Amino acid sequence: MLFNSIEFVIFLPIVFFFYWFVVNKSLRLQNILLLVASYYFYACWDYRFLFLLMFSTFLDYYSGIKIEEAIDVRKKKFWFWLSIIVNLGFLGVFKYYNFFVTSFASGLDSLGIGVDVFTLNVILPVGISFYTFHGLSYVIDIYNGKIKAEKNVVDYSVFVSFFPLLVAGPIERATHLLPQIQKMRVFSRLQAVDGLKQILWGLFKKVVIADNCAEYANIIFNNSSDYSGSTLLLGALFFTFQIYCDFSGYSDIALGTARLFGIDLLRNFAYPYFSRDIAEFWRRWHISLSSWFRDYLYIPLGGSRGSMGFKIRNTFIIFLVSGFWHGANWTFIIWGGLNALYFLPSLLRGKNRVNLDIVAAGRYFPTLREFFSISITFSLTVLAWIFFRAENVGHAFSYLQGMFTWDLFKIPYFPGIGLAVSTLILVVIFMLIEWIGRESQYAIQHFMNPWKRNVRWVVYGVILFCIFLFNGREQEFIYFQF
Repeated sequence: MLFNSIEFVIFLPIVFFFYWFVVNKSLRLQNILLLVASYYFYACWDYRFLFLLMFSTFLDYYSGIKIEEAIDVRKKKFWFWLSIIVNLGFLGVFKYYNFFVTSFASGLDSLGIGVDVFTLNVILPVGISFYTFHGLSYVIDIYNGKIKAEKNVVDYSVFVSFFPLLVAGPIERATHLLPQIQKMRVFSRLQAVDGLKQILWGLFKKVVIADNCAEYANIIFNNSSDYSGSTLLLGALFFTFQIYCDFSGYSDIALGTARLFGIDLLRNFAYPYFSRDIAEFWRRWHISLSSWFRDYLYIPLGGSRGSMGFKIRNTFIIFLVSGFWHGANWTFIIWGGLNALYFLPSLLRGKNRVNLDIVAAGRYFPTLREFFSISITFSLTVLAWIFFRAENVGHAFSYLQGMFTWDLFKIPYFPGIGLAVSTLILVVIFMLIEWIGRESQYAIQHFMNPWKRNVRWVVYGVILFCIFLFNGREQEFIYFQF
């Protein structure tokens, strides 16, 4: 069930109605309703994998209780490692098994040793990387004594499988979400209206910007050997805006939907393409994942403590693991490594935590220095996205080779370039709106407030019209594959 599908348009109001007008007097019934709705939402993808989600949920729920109750350190460690190994085992089998065995076979083949390997013909369960990380953080926090185990199985199950975040995040923490699940929610008109506005903006990002950009990015990337360097650069730009609007659009819809039910989820994007360096970019891109790796991998490895050599090692580990989290392909690992290289200058100069505020706060325009910093950071990001989008490493390098030629300065051309220009205009308008609203949680949250009510409703109507106009190009969200 896609957020931008007619099924979800029917599903959401039904759940909302029962939640606030039928079971609103009972917290227990509200949470049961959320759990049933979440399981139905997930079963619409593939009901067979619902049992995997339920098993993983119960394993972590039970392990958390046993870890907390254990007096013997060995028993505590047993339940802790059982949860970690089983969860990562499922993730490894479904997501990484074929990658490891084929890479192993290719390595032996390069040495002249031919082997036959057994690969699995399985579908990747949607959202497995996200709900697995929910459970892992929960168990790790209990083991480290940061939180108490949740005894209510319904409340814990809602934490893991709350439908707005189930298949593509944000990756929640028990310390943030569980307390909201455990307390009575009271309907707030202001919160609901704010949620609807964020859903509207998320749908605009996804349907109007991302899906349009995807069409042209696919044409260019799938036939990259046929096009000039300038056209390849245009394809990279189309994908750059596709992946941002696709994933941040999903996050906006997820956060907005959760607000309809009186729940606030973790913010996942904070205008990353306005970053002044790569360190700032990663504080603003997929925030829930970046902070997860920081807290559960980077800091346990030693973080920024110790020698510069240790800092560099930890940085590369974080970025390479982050790349591998995105998919079982060497392109993702290279993408992660490339971002680590981008990050190094800031780390070596001790300036990786310089740009903590939003750029040009309280001003309409950035300084010349800020403008160049944003431009350089954005350009490096575009180059890295080529590896993320390419089918394989060879394709990525051939794409770059074809792009950096003298015809990079020609006027780009490919079939459909005329319609693509209109998409570029939409992208420019979109980025202007993002720039104006960059100090808010999402772009249209406050920047129209000074306008008259009638004018605001006209703008909302135009956004809604654009969503309906372009909805025929419906595509799955990119991060469903991760």
